[in-house]
Amino acid sequence: MNERLKTFEEKMKKTIGNLDGELSAIRAGRANPNVLNKIVVDYYGTPTPIQQVANVSVPEARMIQIQPWEKSMVREIEKAIMTSDLGINPTNDGTTVRLLFPELTEDRRKELVKDVKKKGEAAKVAIRNIRRDGIDAAKKLKGTDVSEDEIKDMEDDLQKLTDKYVKEVDKAVESKSKEVMTV
Repeated sequence: MNERLKTFEEKMKKTIGNLDGELSAIRAGRANPNVLNKIVVDYYGTPTPIQQVANVSVPEARMIQIQPWEKSMVREIEKAIMTSDLGINPTNDGTTVRLLFPELTEDRRKELVKDVKKKGEAAKVAIRNIRRDGIDAAKKLKGTDVSEDEIKDMEDDLQKLTDKYVKEVDKAVESKSKEVMTV
């Protein structure tokens, strides 16, 4: 593959990685520790992810248990979860914070699927923008020592890359939608 295309493929891979991260944060009725990824607590004046100040486990299908390494962090973790957009009220027994995930209603599941599709569409747009940037870069090569055929091949390769990564987005969206709709 052309060296010039490598940078565009890297950008497309990052877009897929970003989408995977966003989709893993969407809760599908089951407890998934990834929902805590974006939540940070104040740890001695430094915003720190919960996973770096506590042991996070899933003892049951719909419960996350957070065991802070320092008892003083229980209150901080509870406060951070309540102010987040997680929509779950934590309970604590003084040493452990527990999150109980309620069963999702049919309407809430459909809302989540819409959200998943919206994130997928945004990823596709990002991939197409990367393709456009690549094609613009290829057209700028006109008049240099690069032949017309090489420029055309580059544009074709960019389209193939785009198709490949758009399919990956579709697969990710479909599998997450299925997961969300599974009761």
